[in-house]
Order: sequence, then structure tokens, then C-alpha cells
Amino acid sequence: MLREMRKMKPFSQEPVTLIEEVFPQDTNSYGTLFGGKLMAMMDKAAGIVSSKFAHREFVTVSIDTMQFKSPARQGDLIEVVGEVVFTSTHTACCKVIAYAMRKADWTRVEICSGFFFMVAIDNQMRPIPIPQFVPQNEQQEKNWKQAKEIREDLLKAKSY
Repeated sequence: MLREMRKMKPFSQEPVTLIEEVFPQDTNSYGTLFGGKLMAMMDKAAGIVSSKFAHREFVTVSIDTMQFKSPARQGDLIEVVGEVVFTSTHTACCKVIAYAMRKADWTRVEICSGFFFMVAIDNQMRPIPIPQFVPQNEQQEKNWKQAKEIREDLLKAKSY
């Protein structure tokens, strides 16, 4: 299986960007975007970028270091950018960052970020191998190390 994985090459390492507007039904009583709605958008970006990377179907295994930094308000545009930053045998880790763009002045503010761990599956919902991500620059190396540490912590916690 390791030999097979080494032969596989990623199909695309380009990030994925999704943009949606915050409508009234997406907000709470304070007029700010529901956190769960934002998480769903970020999860969707992680799933798409993983599939684009490996040409496989993926499901979410875990989400880690999710940081809500600033609220988005009704009328804002939400830009969600996801990229694969780490892989293991069957898992792709995606760093996903969400931004709010205020249409009044078109400023772009980072509102949330997190690491989404996605597992590739076959039609029987069994894990399958994926191509491996190899960092190409300093920032990718930094993200790779951070994702690897998070994964190791998750695996340690799972064994308790």
C-alpha cells in the first residue's frame, strides 16, 4: 500500500474559495452570523479542496483549533478559503480561513480559522489511500508541522 501511495500524485494543490452573503435567516438576535452556519461553510470548503486534491470522496473526522476572531454581520460577504496542508495514509488536513467583507467599504477581515481533518472513503464508507502532500515553501512547512502536531495530539487523546 505504501508503494501505491508513493506513485499517486495530487491532482490539484490549489486552494478553494467559496463566497456567500450573510442573509437575515443566517443571523442570531444580535444580527451576527451563526457560528454553526460559518462552520458548515468552512467544512464544505474543506471537503471540496480535499476532493480536488485527491479525486476521492471525503468525510469530516475532526475539527481542531477553531478560533472565532470577529463576528460577521447581516449583509457581509463571507469568503472561505481552504487548502490541504497535511496528509497521512487516508487523511487530508485542510487549513480553512474565513473572512468577512463589509460591502460599505469592502474591507476584508479574518473572522475564523481552523484545521479540518477529512478521511477519504470508498462506496462502502471504508478509508482509502490518498496522494501525499509535500510542502513546497516555508509557510507550507509551518502549516504541515502544525497540522501534524494537532493530529498526533488527537491520536493520543483517542487512545485514552
